[in-house]
Amino acid sequence: MKVICDRAILLDAINLTTGVVASRTPKPQLTCVKISATNDADSMLTLGATDAEIALRLTTANVQVEEPGEALIPAEKLRQIIAAEDREQTLTLTTKDDEIEITGKDARFKIYGYPPGDFPKLPTEANATGKNAFEIPASELSALIARTSFATARENSRYAINGVLLKCDGKTIQMVATDGRRLAIAKTSAGSGASGVEAIGIIPTKALNLVGKLAANPSENVRVSVSDNQAVFAFGDEASGSSAVLATTLVEGAFPPYEDVVPRDQDKKATFDRETLASGVRRAALLTNEESRGVRLAFTGGKGGKLCLTSRAPEMGEAEVKVDMESYEGEEMEVGFNPVFITDALKVIEDSQVVFELKASNKPGVLKSGQDFLYVVMPVSLS
Repeated sequence: MKVICDRAILLDAINLTTGVVASRTPKPQLTCVKISATNDADSMLTLGATDAEIALRLTTANVQVEEPGEALIPAEKLRQIIAAEDREQTLTLTTKDDEIEITGKDARFKIYGYPPGDFPKLPTEANATGKNAFEIPASELSALIARTSFATARENSRYAINGVLLKCDGKTIQMVATDGRRLAIAKTSAGSGASGVEAIGIIPTKALNLVGKLAANPSENVRVSVSDNQAVFAFGDEASGSSAVLATTLVEGAFPPYEDVVPRDQDKKATFDRETLASGVRRAALLTNEESRGVRLAFTGGKGGKLCLTSRAPEMGEAEVKVDMESYEGEEMEVGFNPVFITDALKVIEDSQVVFELKASNKPGVLKSGQDFLYVVMPVSLS
């Protein structure tokens, strides 16, 4: 194989694929990137990686293939070399046996690899088809991921909440995430590309984060297929010279009955400018620590109603921040929340206005943005 590549485009592709490779594995092949070059009709370079649960296949036509071939090369060392050659506009990749040589104007690197035939089979665009397949604009998919993935559990023994529930009922496409202390629900209307499709599965957070990076072109549609044990996301198409296919094993287990968690009887409602609320919570959180990480929110209504946020950390100090509310309906009340949980949600909301619905100091609060985002957060004790 001999390929002349645009270094910047190659580096972007390598950065994406190295996000998939296994970090700890008894199989050294899973720490590698598979590189394939073809020149049947057009010059094409394909990069592939897998950790045995997530597999990614990237194809680009921004190359000049002088000799077709393939190689299986340790991913991190390949990424380091391509990144280090930052003064080069193009790099030449040449393979012989199981070695690859990377050549620039003033440097040459040789990396020892493995037989390409030892690498698992990678997904193709054909895997993103079937009765449970649908299309969604990349911009909408990215928004769904951003508004939910932050709320997933980390290393929890309840494996089902280590991922995000993806659900399409033909009318609505919805994503749901929870870690047991908060719940994020984001949805969008299903267009013609999802009409009549019913699909459901729990997508690993790692896979969804990669999908978010791949959905970089907001004007394109992403093809999604969900089967009993796998989800596949396809971007672009090889005919256009750039495509990507990501396949992931679904998280096993039953997702919690999240609809039962959403409060229905909130009788207090505060409306805020999003930036105003975010600023107040951030400032009050400055005087919290591991032992005292809660912030007290005191709501007062009437003319000129305000929210007073207070925090106190032993041997550190205390804070009091007052912010304006656009409106408040209901009796005065106080409630404590982990400020990180509030700011996490406010970061992913794009609307300028947010609504906070409450019931009592020992009941969860509900943060809403329009009709498409709902966030339930459990209170913390401040006594």
